[in-house]
Amino acid sequence: MAAPKTTEGVLGTAAPRREGRAKVTGTARYAAEHTPPACAYAWPVAASVARGRVSAVDDSAALALPGALAVLTHENAPRLGEPEDATLHLLQSPRVPHRGWYVALAVAETLETAREMARTVRVTYDEEPHDVVLEPGHPRLYHPEWANGGNPGDRETGDFDRAWDAAPHRIDVTYTLSPLHNHPMEPHSATAVWEGGHLTAYDSSQGATPVAELLAHMYGLDQRQVTVVAEHVGGGFGSKGTPRAPVVLASMAARHTGRPVKVALPRRHLPFVVGHRAPTIQRMRLGARDDGTLTALHHDVVTHTSTVTEFVEQAAVPSRVMYGAEGLRTGHRVAALDVPSPSWMRAPGEAPGMYALECAMDELACTLEVDPVELRLRNIPDREPDSGKPFSSHGLAACLREGARRFGWERRDPRPATRREGDLLLGTGMASATYPVLVAPSTASAQAQGDGTYHVRINATDIGTGARTVLAQVAADALGVGLDAVRIDVGSSDLPHAPLAGGSSGTASWGWAVHKACRELRESGGTVVTVDTTPDVEAQQEYARHAFGAVFVEVGVDVVTGEVRVRRMLGVYATGRILNARTARSQFVGGMTMGLGMALTEHSSMDAALGGFVEKDLAGYHVPANLDVPDIDVHWIEEHDPHLNPVGGKGIGEIGIVGTPAAIANAVHHATGRRLRELPLTPDRVGQDLAAAAG
Repeated sequence: MAAPKTTEGVLGTAAPRREGRAKVTGTARYAAEHTPPACAYAWPVAASVARGRVSAVDDSAALALPGALAVLTHENAPRLGEPEDATLHLLQSPRVPHRGWYVALAVAETLETAREMARTVRVTYDEEPHDVVLEPGHPRLYHPEWANGGNPGDRETGDFDRAWDAAPHRIDVTYTLSPLHNHPMEPHSATAVWEGGHLTAYDSSQGATPVAELLAHMYGLDQRQVTVVAEHVGGGFGSKGTPRAPVVLASMAARHTGRPVKVALPRRHLPFVVGHRAPTIQRMRLGARDDGTLTALHHDVVTHTSTVTEFVEQAAVPSRVMYGAEGLRTGHRVAALDVPSPSWMRAPGEAPGMYALECAMDELACTLEVDPVELRLRNIPDREPDSGKPFSSHGLAACLREGARRFGWERRDPRPATRREGDLLLGTGMASATYPVLVAPSTASAQAQGDGTYHVRINATDIGTGARTVLAQVAADALGVGLDAVRIDVGSSDLPHAPLAGGSSGTASWGWAVHKACRELRESGGTVVTVDTTPDVEAQQEYARHAFGAVFVEVGVDVVTGEVRVRRMLGVYATGRILNARTARSQFVGGMTMGLGMALTEHSSMDAALGGFVEKDLAGYHVPANLDVPDIDVHWIEEHDPHLNPVGGKGIGEIGIVGTPAAIANAVHHATGRRLRELPLTPDRVGQDLAAAAG
């Protein structure tokens, strides 16, 4: 084996994406672009009622079409083992739990024929009354034992009631968010092939291993009989973090027909079958002393789940982390409605929860006439308020001060509605951000090729974040070689096991395993090393590990149209060691852009009569376009945290979204003097409020 070269500065540099050329030249293969010989196509049939049972299916016209292969229903589809996630127990019973639930699957020689077949299938229902509207006093609200992420549904430390009653200054306000939807550029899709009892699935997924485990369970197979490939994924934002309908439908159709089958969901189906951010009604109560230090904090969240599976958006959890108070009460109440099942959407819990908390902090700052940055600095706790654990590191104060300096916050006139340019009212606002540091055990292998190059294998998933590139940098750094000397394979369940790309935990988890394998290979002088970080992760000391940030925004609000435009936006973050400056900046900017959409454009509404979401595509569900996004400025604090992992990173995919909606909402208040507590701040909503204030 050739001796490795010593290379300085591989980790942390702005190395370009390894897959960049393949993506721009079209050679990168996504799930729907794998077309095996004799591949058939399938198109799902969605229920047109909000609740009931399928009483009859007439597929005669569909099967009469040239090229028709099959129509699968609950009467003839392959029987599947019951999964933990009941949203995947498809075509197994006549029950219809919500509008858009799949009740049939048309399979044909061509995509066009499959789509026409699905259109001609006639489904008859025994319809039942439905309930899809979330209200703060809904009679079926209950306190869940757990919220998403294994967080307790309710928590209390200290005596909130006593602290609240004694507080000289109090804020009691409610913030409302509508449902939000993941709309990745690549729709959810899968291609399935059965060969000799082995199932291969090309899936648009944030984690191939969980999909392989699911399919093995549902078909009663040994996991070695299943291979799931997710080599390139065109975004997911959480909606591809768990197995989804396409891979189940494609594998069922392939088994039934004996042919490879491809399923690519139309975008108009996505709001109903791949999860959404549940609506939240959040009551915030803050009690404070004269100097603004908090004595009482109560965060009450009302949200919905489905009747299929329980998912509780953990929006109250960030209030257990951010600021200390003598009495701290946080909790969730949820109603199981006849709606599609909510699920992960980028920064679940933190994104909506921090919107409410940081807007309430801004209201408190205005009431006390204390600078919003200073108010937050005064309330940074020494230990995590809920658990009492020491922080592994805490960079919020540094982010606040550096952000204020770069933004020119000291020039801000704190009085609302004092700056004007023609029809524009101008204002500035800010908010803090936080996201937990999550790490899961991983395995990886590193092999010396004998010619000075190395081959690293790990079932990581690159969902557009640059994971291939960053992991190659980690490997090169540990081996002491140049980046070109490392080849890395990711995105297949046949590779060494690794967790999914979710919770901003991917790089920290995978990087630990890659670093360990490469370091052991270098030190041993052998040819191949395979490692498992389970004992390392389990041996971590008890620290509260969090990333922090601060977002500063300037907006212009048109008094004629009510339109809000972000003029400039700055984010400063403390996320441990930055492993690749180029991909890190991209992730921060992407998160902040998504936060801008949450604040100003993204919104979904429920049709109470029909029981379905109204906004079903990108014509109705408005994500930010180029002209909506200013020149976003991003910086980070150099932060060394010895209690994380060998590579020192905290994860950056989601913290960018967390503080942005509140910063924008606070800036709108500063511009107009009007406090709107419901997102998004669309022109009609803002314009009506300004008109009402003027009239």
